[in-house]
Amino acid sequence: MTAVVFVHGTGVREPDCSALVGCVTAGLAAQRDGLRIVPYSWGAAHGATLVADGASLPPRPGSTRGLGGGPAGPDPSDEATATWAALYADPYAELTLVAARSGPAIERPPGSVPPQQRARALLAALAAQGDAPAAELGPGLARAATDLAAHPLLGPAAEALDPADLAVLAARSLTARLIAEALDADSPLVPVGETRDTVTDRIAEALGAPPRGTERGLRSFLLRTAGAVAWRAVERRRRALTEATHPAAGDILRYLSRGAAFRDGLRTLVAGLEPPVAVVGHSLGGIIALDTLISDPLPQVGLLVTAGSQGPFLYESGSLPSLEHPAPLPSYVPTWLNLYDPRDLLGYLGAGLFPGRVTDVAVDSGQPFPAAHSAYWTNPAVYRHIVDHLP
Repeated sequence: MTAVVFVHGTGVREPDCSALVGCVTAGLAAQRDGLRIVPYSWGAAHGATLVADGASLPPRPGSTRGLGGGPAGPDPSDEATATWAALYADPYAELTLVAARSGPAIERPPGSVPPQQRARALLAALAAQGDAPAAELGPGLARAATDLAAHPLLGPAAEALDPADLAVLAARSLTARLIAEALDADSPLVPVGETRDTVTDRIAEALGAPPRGTERGLRSFLLRTAGAVAWRAVERRRRALTEATHPAAGDILRYLSRGAAFRDGLRTLVAGLEPPVAVVGHSLGGIIALDTLISDPLPQVGLLVTAGSQGPFLYESGSLPSLEHPAPLPSYVPTWLNLYDPRDLLGYLGAGLFPGRVTDVAVDSGQPFPAAHSAYWTNPAVYRHIVDHLP
C-alpha cells in the first residue's frame, strides 16, 4: 500500500488541520483506492505562537488598546490614511465614485463655459508647469495631469461637483498616482503623510481650490465616505495581519531560524513507514519536505510533490537551508513533481533550476491571488496529477 505523507502549509492549526487532511484524503481516494494518507501536522508541535500573548504588537493608531481588542470605530487619522490607501490602489477611485452619482448633463446658457472645459484648462496649465509643483514626489506630475484632463470620468465629475470640490478631488488623484508609481517601482523613498498633504494642497490651489481650512460640504463628505469604506477594509486587513498572518508569517520565520525540529519530525515519521512513500507538501510544507529529503537520504520515498512552493525561489535566492545555488540536487532526492497555479504569486518553478529533476505542472483553480494559494486542495486536477505520478 502506498503511503502519502501530507505536510500542511503555514498557519494551519486545529480544527482546520483535520478538515484539510480530510479534504486531501477524499481527493486522493476519488482518484485511486488503497492509499494510506499520513498527515505530518507540524503546526501544533513546531509552529509559531505568541508566547507573551501579543506583547510585541503595537497598538492600532489612535487606540490605547492592543491590536487584538481595538476600539469599535476609526479615528479621523485612520480614516484619512485608509482613504489614501484606497487611492494608491486606484488613483481614480473618487472620480469613479462621484461620476457614478452624477445626473444627466445640464443644459447651459449659450456662451457659458462647461465645467469640464474649465477643469481641463486648469489641468493643462498645471501640466505646463512640469513636475515642479510636486517636486517632493518625484517626476510624473505633468504626465499625470495630462492623463487626468483626458480621462472620461472627468466630465461627469465636473458636472457633479463645484469647481473647488473638483480641484481637491483632482489633486488627491494626482498625488495618489505619483506615490502609487513610486510604490510600484519599489522605491525605498516614499514621502511621509505631511509632505503628501502639503503637495496635495499646493496642487489643489493651482486647480482653483481655496486654501486648506476653508473647504466645506462635499469635499469632506467624499473623504468620509471613501475613508469609511477603506478603513473597514484596512481594519479587516490589520486583523488578518495580526491573527491570520500570525502564525503564518511566524511559521516561516521560525522554520528558517529553527527548522531542524521540523525536519527531524518529518524524517522520523517517514522512517517508520513501509515503502513506497510519497511526500506531498503545500507552501512551507513543501519547503520542509524538500529540505528534509535533501538533508539525508530517505530511501522509502519515491516521489516528492510540492504545491504552491517557494522552494525553488529560496534555492535561487540563496535562502534554502539545505542547498545553496548552484549546487545540484543530490542524486538520492526522489522524483519531484511541482504543481503551481499561474495566478498563485507564491508558487515557483523548479525545472529551470534543476534540469531533468523537476516536473513543473500548472493547475489553474480559476481563483485570483491570494485565494489561488489556498485552492490547490479543492482542485481535482491536483489529485489527478499526484496519482498519475505515485509510485
